[in-house]
Amino acid sequence: MADTLAQDWTGAGRDAVFSYAGRTARPAQQPLPLRLGGFGGMAGLVDYIQRNAVTHVIDATHPFAAQMSRNAVAACAQSGAAYCALQRPSWQAKTGDNWHHVADIDSAVAVLPDTGARVFLAIGKQTLQPFAAKPQNLYLLRLVDPPDGDLPLPNATAIIARGPFDLAGDLALLRQHAITHVVAKNAGGSGAEAKLAAARQLQLPVVLIDRPQVPARTTFATVAEVMDWLRRHSTERGV
Repeated sequence: MADTLAQDWTGAGRDAVFSYAGRTARPAQQPLPLRLGGFGGMAGLVDYIQRNAVTHVIDATHPFAAQMSRNAVAACAQSGAAYCALQRPSWQAKTGDNWHHVADIDSAVAVLPDTGARVFLAIGKQTLQPFAAKPQNLYLLRLVDPPDGDLPLPNATAIIARGPFDLAGDLALLRQHAITHVVAKNAGGSGAEAKLAAARQLQLPVVLIDRPQVPARTTFATVAEVMDWLRRHSTERGV
């Protein structure tokens, strides 16, 4: 959705900067000026907003980048910049789903079998280490970028691929690796939902990690709603 927002914003002829955290080696190209990397916490973000005369902040970070969202809410409150979040709705279970909701990564590790499971870890590369507590399982990872070094899991295979993914491809992937469990973050959206449909069709259990808590904020589910919010606020410059 952030990509669509950047395109719509450019088409409206407004001034803006697109900011990436910098965790992906080859981020998607954008039609807006691009900055990479963190801001140095909430204070650094306040400084950036003030130095660049930013009037509006659109928080389109991943639903699990909760600290960035917390910093953005606080920085806008301190600097006076208007704030809203663009966030896709959470996935909701459908008939035939066998979901086990957990609060965090450690809880996801705890509900997996101690041995013998073949687990598709669809959680990115930042939070793999806790699964080393159950080294007798096999782990299949799907990453956007190759890992920088050895994987932190003793029995793991990494596939490098960038979504969106489709049902046929994810069915083939789960069957090829004889997956018995899927672990995923409840990111929402359509680009990575195919793995849940594949698990449903194969009657596999899914350990679904709930989104972390963020402060109360103005949130929109579509780019059109954000663009309407911006028009109503007479934006001259945003980020």
